[in-house]
Amino acid sequence: MVADKDGSQEQLAKKVDVSRQTISAIEKGNYNPSVNLCIKICQALDKTLNDLFWPE
Repeated sequence: MVADKDGSQEQLAKKVDVSRQTISAIEKGNYNPSVNLCIKICQALDKTLNDLFWPE
């Protein structure tokens, strides 16, 4: 969900300055990221909040 298809959780975590475990927890729904972290993830993946967190 959060990590892009061409990258790993580790790569995304480095881009947004969090641990890989944080990215994993977000993907599993076990962690609610701050708005600032959501924005960083969106920018890193060139996606919108809707694309990542509220898929149709």
